[in-house]
Amino acid sequence: MKFAEMEAVISYIQEHLYDPLSLGQLAAYAAYSPYHFTRIFKAYTGLTPQYYISSLRLQRAKDLLLQTNLSVRDISLEIGQQSLGTFTTRFTQRVGMTPSEFRNSPLKADNNMALLKKSTHWASALLPRAGEGVVKGTVTTAVPSSGGVTLIGLFDKPIPEGIPRWGTLIAGTGDFQLNSVQPGTYYLMATCISWEMRAVDALLPYATLRTRSRKPVIVRPAEPVPHQQVVLYPPQIDDPPILISLPLLMERFINRMRQNNHFL
Repeated sequence: MKFAEMEAVISYIQEHLYDPLSLGQLAAYAAYSPYHFTRIFKAYTGLTPQYYISSLRLQRAKDLLLQTNLSVRDISLEIGQQSLGTFTTRFTQRVGMTPSEFRNSPLKADNNMALLKKSTHWASALLPRAGEGVVKGTVTTAVPSSGGVTLIGLFDKPIPEGIPRWGTLIAGTGDFQLNSVQPGTYYLMATCISWEMRAVDALLPYATLRTRSRKPVIVRPAEPVPHQQVVLYPPQIDDPPILISLPLLMERFINRMRQNNHFL
């Protein structure tokens, strides 16, 4: 499947997001067998078609929570989830907070951004001594950036959802280091929130610069991990949605830094 064909399939999914969208229907649209379509789709996006669709629907739920007055139950029905309990559980697992907590988080997000912006020493405190189980890298941007805070995490799946297994923040671009990473296979995701962004832009990060590792980061016992060259780029059509609540990562980072006496 060529990239243009992949774009057409993803556009079709986005246009028909609230239709049933069975695997057979998508495979027929792409003119492939279901088996080959699933394999090729996953090679491009890192996700199965159905997981990708469920991710887009949860992203739509985030939109509705912040930009409408619909009840959580109505939003669950809007995205095709009949069970409110199931919707709440899945949303919490993949965003990192309940739908109600997410709806009420813009003020806290603004406060966390303001605290990070006025602090000047927090980034350097994130670079302790290197050792086994360390993932180090350098963040740059493919396009000019106005600066801000870059959130970096290692995830079990090639999509930024839930709480990263290991994560950190740095000011703008530059070096980062994740310590005490247990052996395993991970996917590195990163995005940059500019200082000028409103809280809603951080909570619904459609326009943020971002990156995702096309190949997994493999951590093995007593073996150094290759230096990660992380290039942030503008959103692309085959990027998975950023489901995780970025302000939640900021809050956890701030709390950790306070515990280490790095924040005033």
